[in-house]
Amino acid sequence: MPELTFLPAVTMAQQIRERKFSPVELVEAHLARIERLNPKLNAFVQVDAEGARQQARLAESALARGETLGRLHGVPLSIKSSIDVKGLRCEAGTKLRAGLIAENDAPLVSRLRAAGAIILGNTNTPELLMAWETDNLLYGRTSNPWALSRTAGGSSGGEAAAIASGCSAGGVGSDGGGSIRVPAHFSGICGLKPTPGRIPATGHFPNSVGPFALLGVVGPMARTVADLKVLFEVMQGPDDGDPAAAPVPVHWPSDQDLRHLRIGYFEDDGHTPVTAETRAAVRIAADTLRRAGFKVEPFRPEGLEQARQLWWQWFGVAGGMLLGPMTKGREADLSPILKEFSGWVAAEAPHTAQTLLDTWISRDTLRMQIFRQMRDFPVLLCPVAAVPAFRHGERGWQVEGQTVCYLDAWSYSEWFNLLGCPAAVVPVSQSQEGLPIGVQIAGCPWEEELVLTVAAAVESGRGRYFAPETTAYDV
Repeated sequence: MPELTFLPAVTMAQQIRERKFSPVELVEAHLARIERLNPKLNAFVQVDAEGARQQARLAESALARGETLGRLHGVPLSIKSSIDVKGLRCEAGTKLRAGLIAENDAPLVSRLRAAGAIILGNTNTPELLMAWETDNLLYGRTSNPWALSRTAGGSSGGEAAAIASGCSAGGVGSDGGGSIRVPAHFSGICGLKPTPGRIPATGHFPNSVGPFALLGVVGPMARTVADLKVLFEVMQGPDDGDPAAAPVPVHWPSDQDLRHLRIGYFEDDGHTPVTAETRAAVRIAADTLRRAGFKVEPFRPEGLEQARQLWWQWFGVAGGMLLGPMTKGREADLSPILKEFSGWVAAEAPHTAQTLLDTWISRDTLRMQIFRQMRDFPVLLCPVAAVPAFRHGERGWQVEGQTVCYLDAWSYSEWFNLLGCPAAVVPVSQSQEGLPIGVQIAGCPWEEELVLTVAAAVESGRGRYFAPETTAYDV
């Protein structure tokens, strides 16, 4: 029943409450779709079919007894396999954690269950999450539902593929340098990278400490912005296990707040070119927001290239130093992609106490400079990446007469990890090859609600969600 599995999550919950179908029917429809498509997509690493069926029966009984139902009652979700789900593998795509079973639910998973969500299973990642594509020695490669010859992105590529293909109604990814937003862009779905600490990263591996606490977050992925909003509201809130946590109440903007909002947009960063179709998608989104009554003007903050360089000093160099002891002496167990990443890190001088301090000060100084510029434009509209979904194994692309290298193509997402800004992705158009192209909406820290409100306006102007055709699996 593909039509049923492609309903928005909020519609699924509503129609369950209206008894139009049961949680058992909904779960069985998703499990049937997973059985059909996962051998081709390789989105899931573990499907808890019996557990999902049991959860569905309990949800159906609660409905029959007239109990108060949560906002996601009976809705089947998936979780990235770097996040703890009790009884499921939490290996983060590496042989170094092979067979590791989570003993408890991460807080965000507990919150989803409390809202009535049903967990179908968990999804594939690159090894230790260190890539913008998904492949590892444990479970292999995840493919894009729009074209099996292309990647679904990384590191939340399995999650994006599951949601885009209708195998899951929505779910949770994580993002340290585009790992929610790039897969969402590649796979034609929506995603939110929140402010660090807004949704607790407790129960995520790598742990939310050091550079990962400054850059890395967990966040919702879904086919619609309305679904992102509900998932965000359910999961948000502080937790002692996240060092970046803060008690920020949910605060959706009023009409008065939006009336004077200025949105700045730019088609490229002046350093890494983007495809003509990506430029066009940003213009389409800007025009859509103007028609919705927003003030939208060309604006590009100064300092973005420095943000990209500083991001690498945190994520690449400092992150590599944290993970290095885990991989040392186990090189034979590492995937080619992680070895490649480790080679890029090894080409850099490791941090000394002085360089680490200098990097930290430079980051904070740059954040203050860019946030001052964003006083006039509290919301930014820009590309997600330089290119749409690439073919498996590609490492460079010709764009506007220039070669765009693998590490440069995702700078459009990396800035906002360095800055700690929330950023959402909405699919807007398609390339000539029929690949999805999304745009990115970013705001100031702790302003997820404003970002999602603007994202919803972009989505509204785009029209209905388009699902990938099953003929895409005949590549």
